[in-house]
Amino acid sequence: MPTPSTPQTIPETTEDVQIGSGSGFESRVVVYNCDCHTYQQVIELFCRFIPAMTSPKAFELAYRIDHEGEAIVFTGPTEQADDVAAKLAGGGLRVVVQ
Repeated sequence: MPTPSTPQTIPETTEDVQIGSGSGFESRVVVYNCDCHTYQQVIELFCRFIPAMTSPKAFELAYRIDHEGEAIVFTGPTEQADDVAAKLAGGGLRVVVQ
């Protein structure tokens, strides 16, 4: 603890604030458990519609959704997240973009 005669240095803080219409911002696609698809169906949908998805990663996500109720399956630009979510929803999955 500084003594009263020792001056204190207050650290400078900076904050990165982004404002705009949404292009370029990161969004997350969350898939919720619905108990109406098999692991294989979910894995196939993930591998077909999520960029760079692998079967092992798709299985891991499907397991997490089954046991925890939800999982973030994609993070990326909002426009791309909306596209991924729409395709997964078209396959019958319960999804939301955050």
